[in-house]
Amino acid sequence: MPLEAGLLEILACPACHAPLKETDTELICTAEGTECGLAYPIRDDIPVLLVDEARRPG
Repeated sequence: MPLEAGLLEILACPACHAPLKETDTELICTAEGTECGLAYPIRDDIPVLLVDEARRPG
């Protein structure tokens, strides 16, 4: 189930504060030119925005 558009607009990466984009199972940091790029899981339709729970894509 996709997140509400208004919610996605105000969410930001906890590590670098860049906007996030949504996939089916994750919110991914969109920071350009940085080493962040963390992917935060969505569990039971709730984003888990904890750096310790995030993974590095790739």
